[in-house]
Amino acid sequence: MEKWHLKGKKALITGGTKGIGEACALLMAEAGAEVMVLARDEEVIKRSVFEANQKGLSIMGAAFDMAEPKVASRIIAHVQETWGTLDILVNNAGMNIRKPTVDYSADEYDRIMQVNLRSVFELCQAAYPLLRASGGCIVNMSSVSALTHISSGSIYGMSKAALTQLTRNLAVEWAKDGIRVNAIAPWYISTPLAAPVLEDPEKLKNILARTPMQRVGTPEEVAAAALFLSLPAASYITGQCIGVDGGFIVNGY
Repeated sequence: MEKWHLKGKKALITGGTKGIGEACALLMAEAGAEVMVLARDEEVIKRSVFEANQKGLSIMGAAFDMAEPKVASRIIAHVQETWGTLDILVNNAGMNIRKPTVDYSADEYDRIMQVNLRSVFELCQAAYPLLRASGGCIVNMSSVSALTHISSGSIYGMSKAALTQLTRNLAVEWAKDGIRVNAIAPWYISTPLAAPVLEDPEKLKNILARTPMQRVGTPEEVAAAALFLSLPAASYITGQCIGVDGGFIVNGY
């Protein structure tokens, strides 16, 4: 069963205190990893880490805002100082502003692309030496909006499509270094980010009508995919974007 646990592994998860990120942190810690979660709010981090530690899970936290330029180098410096190594990077932090394309401001464009794409690119760059040394892996949290139109806003879809292509490029470029890179594309999941949409009865009705499994997903279901992709058992999987979507992407008329 050596390939089915993360004992001795170090995992860094951005946006790790709520929703999918929190679920990833808990599952990976339950699988034996030491986990570091990143988020903007230090009080939220303290509460999340305390609750996890009360369950006997090895989770620590650090406050970083992925919207800040050049935050990646500071994050990896902190990881280097704390652990000296890194096995798993989960790029989960994300944001969205839903509005018609013609209504976006330049500042809104920059903020969405900074959090959803540029910070990920720079964090992968900064983490590369540690991941090469450990033969580690990266899991990028993409979206079904990277693959089809879902009325989530054009900039969000652009950022996730680019993230998915970054995943493919890095998987090929870094395979020689023993680094695996995969992405996950969730459909609507019960998270704080999706709450404004899911709380609208008409929008929820339309979402369920397009979902063969007739329900929204849970953070734990997405985290299960992230966990699997991070396991030694997934050692021959790289460059993939796995839908966790209740059948949405393959649903026709």
